[in-house]
Amino acid sequence: MPPITRRFIKTGLVYFVLAMIAGILVAARPVFHLPTPAGALTPIYFHLFMVGWVLQLIMGIAYWMFPKYSRERPRGYNGLMWTAYGLLNLGLVLRVIAEPMATLQERPLWGWLLVVSAVSQWLAALAFTANMWPRVKEK
Repeated sequence: MPPITRRFIKTGLVYFVLAMIAGILVAARPVFHLPTPAGALTPIYFHLFMVGWVLQLIMGIAYWMFPKYSRERPRGYNGLMWTAYGLLNLGLVLRVIAEPMATLQERPLWGWLLVVSAVSQWLAALAFTANMWPRVKEK
């Protein structure tokens, strides 16, 4: 298993645990009358689960399992995958910080961080696609 695949999977597992914690806090808020910030965790729960866990697992496994690119570069361009990994996680961390803050405080900074987060994740998707596209070949 390539090192970047292991990194995607292990990072995804961390986000999975964090998503479950966020999900518990969201579910417990009305029962235990938790403060308002706990209610702002709903979008964070979904992002940690879908981007942090599911998408990272898919990306890591796809890099490992898709057909070979060539003999010289069986998995394509390793640097593109590390770029995708870095940008995806930068965007996710920024989102985890900015999303609840934007809900609780109306400041332009939080809105801009959400934009940077979205652009970072979009660039990660482009890097991943650029690496994987040539590996999807007809026989």
